[in-house]
Amino acid sequence: MFRQMRRFKQEISKEECIDILINEKRGVLSVIGDDGYPYGIPLNHYYDKNENCIYFHGAKEGHKIDAIKNNNKVSYCVFEKGIKRENHWSYDVRSVIVFGKAHFIEDIDECIKISSALWWKFGTDKNELEEEIKHSASRVLCIKVEIEHMTGKKVNES
Repeated sequence: MFRQMRRFKQEISKEECIDILINEKRGVLSVIGDDGYPYGIPLNHYYDKNENCIYFHGAKEGHKIDAIKNNNKVSYCVFEKGIKRENHWSYDVRSVIVFGKAHFIEDIDECIKISSALWWKFGTDKNELEEEIKHSASRVLCIKVEIEHMTGKKVNES
């Protein structure tokens, strides 16, 4: 169903893929948008290691939401900033591509739990988190991507 990686010698382990998903803050979610055009949107994410899924949060309406309603198959790409090779201009970069099905989570308590997990990936102030929940929780929709296939690779930019 999913293709094998063509450049298999550059493939990284599942553990390295998970490490990237846990530690990197942003990626690009790709959906099938209006009139069949691909639509990619940069998002921050939270990877849940226990459930092997990725969570996003955002508004309850928009292009991304409409696209997922029409076709819930998505891909999500995350990559590191890379490590510069000594005495060379290029970087070694690891990336992960996830394929899965997106589902909306509309339960407010579950959305608060997910949004809080996302918050702690970026923030450190519990009071700020509580203020965000107080002012924004009713307007948030969370998206869960159940991972069906994941690959990662390490490449040199040169």
